[in-house]
Amino acid sequence: MTMLIKGNEIDDLVAKYCAMTGVKNKSEAVRQALAAQIAALAAKESLADRVAAIQRRAAASGIVADGRDDKAFMDGMWGED
Repeated sequence: MTMLIKGNEIDDLVAKYCAMTGVKNKSEAVRQALAAQIAALAAKESLADRVAAIQRRAAASGIVADGRDDKAFMDGMWGED
């Protein structure tokens, strides 16, 4: 697939990337940058997994939900009685 990317800012970014990495070909620079970003996003842990890990650590340290609703307490702490 052919892509035509226009814009001075994009050209400047690609030129900076080439200068920093030593890549001579702009197409290769774009390919490398996109591949690296895709790999970084794929490796990123999901919010659900991060929350589950925190919940496991909390449970292991003895912090467990007791089923109480703390809304009234929190409202009182913020002066929203």
